[in-house]
Amino acid sequence: MTTESTVPPPTAESTLLTPGAQPGFPHAPVTPRRGSAAGFRFPARRPATRPVPPLPLLLLADGLAALAGALALAGAQRRPLIVAALVTATMLLRPRRSRPVTGVLDELPAVCGRIAVAWLTLGALVAAYAPAHALSAGTLVLGFAAQALAGCTGRAVVHLRRRRALLRHPRAALVVGPVATAQRVAAGVLRHPRYGVRPVGIVAEHVGHPDGTDGLPVLTTGQEVQRAVVQNGVREVLCVHPSVRTAQGPLLRALAESGCAVWEVDAETPSYASREQLAGFPCRRLDVGTGRGGGLGKRLLDVAVAGILLLLTGPLLLVFAAVLRLTGGPGVVFRQERIGRDGRPFTLLKFRTHRPVDEHESATRWSVAGEVRMSPFCRFLRETSLDELLQLWNVLRGDMSLVGPRPERPYFVARFSQNHPGYAARHRMRTGITGLAQIHGLRGDTSIEDRARFDNAYIDNWSLWQDVCILLRTAAALVRPTGS
Repeated sequence: MTTESTVPPPTAESTLLTPGAQPGFPHAPVTPRRGSAAGFRFPARRPATRPVPPLPLLLLADGLAALAGALALAGAQRRPLIVAALVTATMLLRPRRSRPVTGVLDELPAVCGRIAVAWLTLGALVAAYAPAHALSAGTLVLGFAAQALAGCTGRAVVHLRRRRALLRHPRAALVVGPVATAQRVAAGVLRHPRYGVRPVGIVAEHVGHPDGTDGLPVLTTGQEVQRAVVQNGVREVLCVHPSVRTAQGPLLRALAESGCAVWEVDAETPSYASREQLAGFPCRRLDVGTGRGGGLGKRLLDVAVAGILLLLTGPLLLVFAAVLRLTGGPGVVFRQERIGRDGRPFTLLKFRTHRPVDEHESATRWSVAGEVRMSPFCRFLRETSLDELLQLWNVLRGDMSLVGPRPERPYFVARFSQNHPGYAARHRMRTGITGLAQIHGLRGDTSIEDRARFDNAYIDNWSLWQDVCILLRTAAALVRPTGS
């Protein structure tokens, strides 16, 4: 459950992600502000983009096409169930998420395939359950042709309207990556306005040239990025180098949280299997998590499980407290300030297994797992993580969750946020007793960078079932003492 690891030596910070930081200067300690990822204050809610999203209109076109196909049947007026069945089947066979640029010819095979499946299924069901009204092959072909023609016509109108809207009102975009690569991608996109994307700036850690492409500014600080987002209404982010996802993770999450779509663009080789492309560059949509808190379901799980465990382990906790009082004197409960969700401090509870020399040691000493001054009983509590059971009370109070990133002391939060990209973004979610990093062995003297990566992966892909799985795997791991 506990997840301390060796503190790496201080290193010069090179990323641009701290608002106000200047290239070449160390960053100030980062503690995320409430309502944004990694401390950014991008607009949390913005009005919808001017081009109407195509999905509702495409669904409407498909529904009208299904109606047209049903009406093409001889005597369709006497078969209202057929009309309802076709419309329902069309709505269930929903079109895939629209690609950056698409037309009716691109999706013609998929659309006709869905319509054919709907009609064949309908014909089989009618023949099986209402033989007297079985549909002939000619009727099925006629209905399929009528629906396919109406559907393709409706979709062509929707796509034409969308392309014209994108030409009139292109979506502003930021290009993130090395300056030379970002300049090349931005220039290529600007030469093809039909894609509806207009780069307005390049985000880079280091400026190789004073000017960007076609007058585009090169942004090197968090404040400059925020200003560009607000002034230009940025809605697209193009990542043009694989390292961007790791090095600029907090920035990408903040941009996604503000309503931007984040794309990874392969500027070198066409290595993506995806058919999506932008100005000839293969691309794919990135699912950049923005820090879902889990909502009511996660909180109900926390309260239910923590309450039951406190009732079941209550006698055991009293025994631990009595033994610690008899062997170590008064003060069996250890209280320490930790940093929780959105950078808010709280008081963490655990059984006292070690007495620091002073407050400074308590706040700045990393690990005491090998402390020779610990009694055998205290060492047993730490190796089995039973000293953490009191944190169930923190869970009931709402300071923590059962599953989440492990909380850390303010001193180390500031230090790790400065030295490890993505560490500060862990505080998007309520901290936990155990987590994805812990069940992957990241306890004791292990990598802080690995912990931050696993914690952010847990937040980005959170689900209630994942919490249940982590709790079960944590319970199974309790029989294997690993130390803390």
